Amino acid sequence: MFGNISIWQLLIVLAIIVLLFGTKKLRGIGSDLGSAVKGFRNSIKDEPQDADDSTPNAQLSDKAKADSAKTTESVNKDKV
Repeated sequence: MFGNISIWQLLIVLAIIVLLFGTKKLRGIGSDLGSAVKGFRNSIKDEPQDADDSTPNAQLSDKAKADSAKTTESVNKDKV
């Protein structure tokens, strides 16, 4: 698909992009994109390896745990 594009055509497209957006805006976009990729990689590395780990429940607040217990009780009452 891209086999017919020469280096000169790519340089012309790059020059047009630089003229349209400017170097400062392109530098800002590049740094934002780089930090987003870096944050994504860090979040992937920080993920727990066990799928059935109970860490999400450990992160819940006491109010959220109580609300969850109430919801579970009301669902169980509806089934009976």
